[in-house]
Amino acid sequence: MARGKLRIYLGAAPGVGKTYAMLSEAHRRVERGTDCVVGFVEHHDRPRTEVMLHGLEQVPRAEIDYRDAVFTEMDVDAVLARRPAVALVDELAHTNVPGSRNAKRWQDVEELLAAGIDVISTVNIQHLESLGDVVGSITGVRQRETVPDEVVRRADQIELVDMSPQALRRRMAHGNVYKPDKVDAALSNYFRPGNLTALRELALLWVADRVDEYLQQYRGEHDIRSTWQARERIVVGLTGGPEGRTLIRRAARLAEKGAGGVVLAVYIARSDGLTSASPKELAVQRTLVEDLGGTFHHVVGDDVPSALLEFARGVNATQIVLGSSRRKTWQYVLGPGVGATVARESGPDLDVHIVTHEEAAKGRGLPAARRARLSRARIVAGWLVGVAGPALLALLLTHTDADLGLANDMLLFLSLTVTAALLGGLLPALASAAFGSLLLNYFFAPPLHLFTIADPKNIVAIVVFLGVAVAVASVVDLAARRTQQAARLRAESEILSFLAGSVLRGETALDALLERVRETFGMESVALLERQSDVDPWTCAGSVGPRPVGRPEDADVDMPVGENMALALSGRVLPAEDRRVLGAFAAQAAVVLERQRLVHRAEEGRKLAEGNRIRTALLAAVSHDLRTPLAGIKAAVSSLRSDDVEWSENDRAELLAGIEAGADRLDHLVGNLLDMSRLQTGTVTPLIRGIDLDEVVPMALVGVPEGSVELDIPETLPMVHMDKGLLERAVANIVENAVKYSPDGTPVLVSASAHGGRVEVRVVDRGRGVPDDAKDGIFEPFQRYGDAPRGAGVGLGLAVARGFVEAMDGTLTAEDTPGGGLTMVLTLRSAPGTAAAGTGTPATRVAG
Repeated sequence: MARGKLRIYLGAAPGVGKTYAMLSEAHRRVERGTDCVVGFVEHHDRPRTEVMLHGLEQVPRAEIDYRDAVFTEMDVDAVLARRPAVALVDELAHTNVPGSRNAKRWQDVEELLAAGIDVISTVNIQHLESLGDVVGSITGVRQRETVPDEVVRRADQIELVDMSPQALRRRMAHGNVYKPDKVDAALSNYFRPGNLTALRELALLWVADRVDEYLQQYRGEHDIRSTWQARERIVVGLTGGPEGRTLIRRAARLAEKGAGGVVLAVYIARSDGLTSASPKELAVQRTLVEDLGGTFHHVVGDDVPSALLEFARGVNATQIVLGSSRRKTWQYVLGPGVGATVARESGPDLDVHIVTHEEAAKGRGLPAARRARLSRARIVAGWLVGVAGPALLALLLTHTDADLGLANDMLLFLSLTVTAALLGGLLPALASAAFGSLLLNYFFAPPLHLFTIADPKNIVAIVVFLGVAVAVASVVDLAARRTQQAARLRAESEILSFLAGSVLRGETALDALLERVRETFGMESVALLERQSDVDPWTCAGSVGPRPVGRPEDADVDMPVGENMALALSGRVLPAEDRRVLGAFAAQAAVVLERQRLVHRAEEGRKLAEGNRIRTALLAAVSHDLRTPLAGIKAAVSSLRSDDVEWSENDRAELLAGIEAGADRLDHLVGNLLDMSRLQTGTVTPLIRGIDLDEVVPMALVGVPEGSVELDIPETLPMVHMDKGLLERAVANIVENAVKYSPDGTPVLVSASAHGGRVEVRVVDRGRGVPDDAKDGIFEPFQRYGDAPRGAGVGLGLAVARGFVEAMDGTLTAEDTPGGGLTMVLTLRSAPGTAAAGTGTPATRVAG
């Protein structure tokens, strides 16, 4: 059966016309021939709304008796039996009267939708669960009736019913919302212009978020990559440099200018090894953007401009904020830079903002983590300059009339050799020096166009040129490599400093560390593997990323940690120089794993210590409570066995009754002790099945005095999904505790009612009650509140009861009884497939 569709009229405030709009829609559907009925609509004595009900079929409401009064709620069973195409259900956040089919009206609506019935409903923005605190701080009124946001978000259609604050206040003044005697108070309190304006803004923003979800879903389903500028989404491109904070704040100010603007900060990490950003600075910027209400994203991509534009279009961004380049002027010879490339390729649908900052044009500094080897592009450029450069220079000099002299010609060729060394390293520079010396000999040293030299001075000059070129190329290449190695060591030191800091801070998140490894080295997945011995199979202690490997030999990179542990990475093969940092990560991962296990063992030790504390308390608590009944039993038995006294039948009966009472008390005490022991050791295994409360509760009252308990258990309650023995023991302990503290002559009330998928049992006494700060303490073992006599027990009854109830997925809480006293609320699960049979006669009696 197809699920019904839900349409919600969302009001910015009470009185804007949600119910009127819902009824208008119902009339339109009826005119089109749709089978539409009114499940529940509250007109609040508003004449225009009441008139709209005319002509619509209304399902009779269910009448519910509660506290000597009759209330009406929607009759879910009647609506399901009627099976209309569309049902109107007003006030989605309404709380039903106790005894109703469900606790909340939105749960009634869920049943109708599950049955294939379309539902049209209404709700005000202040009733959304997530906005309760916000609305309370604005209006000073905390809404008690709320509906989960997810229920409203799942609606197929949401229509905002809006009205300006001035118009709504005029409606109220005319008596169209409240009765005349309530208008002045409402206008001066909840319906002040400022309150209504704030509620209206909340409603508009909440609906805008919902519309944004629809838009993203539609774009994904239709594979739309171009930007639709329906809402300002500002992407901030970060480099990990100190200017990132300025960019984030600037983007936040841009977002504030457009209602509902969103800031998304993104760092593009290259996949060729270690990242080029400071981890500390990125962490600071992540915190800053999240504090300003934005989100932080980490993306891997070799082509930074393309990756940035792809990310921006993927999130439907409208603006990109970048910082002015930190490169110096001469560095633009190597390319236009990220900012210029992004601005050129962004197209008409993306605005690019270049923001100036204090670090602009100061130079990038050393890369935080580069490979010692030069990139392929630089090597190719070095060979072009080293080989093609001298040829072009020789061609230029031979076709001009300028006679610069052999010395100046050598200096020009030497400059090309130095440039080749700067770009491509030693080999292109050596080739440039050798090729340049041959060209000098052939074109510029007499005799020309021959590889011979007539003047010995020229031989010395060319040899000196070759030696100087080789020496300069070696020095330049060595300096470039040392610079890159220093930058790499600096990056490694930052990473090692981060790892050392994490050790000192005691961070124990293994997944976070492995994710850090994956991002740092640009891998697809990372797994920490371990085994007990060399012959045992490998097991995964933690992993991140898709498809982690199960054995070190299956990984692209594996780093052993000791004899029986290894860090396995998949995605690409790392160069040898990266393994030193990887080894530090692997060692830290092993430390984190061991720390997690130590924390777990410490927790187990804490539990053992708690058990020892309870056992110590047990010995102290029962030293008197076990001896008292034993002493009474022994005295009665000794008296009966005595030959010195002739006991009458009445005396003998009294002594035997005392023995029986002492034995019962011992049995109860030992039973509670054994139950508490089972709970502490975790050996309670409930046998869950469907049972009737009217069978269990009376059995639990066998030991209480005659006339001390009044039962109110309806026969129509659904069955509960519980263990009969454990439930009987829990109820017995709760009732016994209530009777103990209830005044003489005032019976304890035990009542039950159904609420959705739960059954609630309430044990009400009229004793002195318990303060709010002590309510949780009465469920602790060996705790007796107030001046309870020593004979009242060792304080285990409520602790055992709560333990048994929680073992059966129930809850046991304490509430104040109106008028004085304490109410124990026992919430139990309904058995699957059972429900209240309807309104029936409760089984009320006085227990004996």
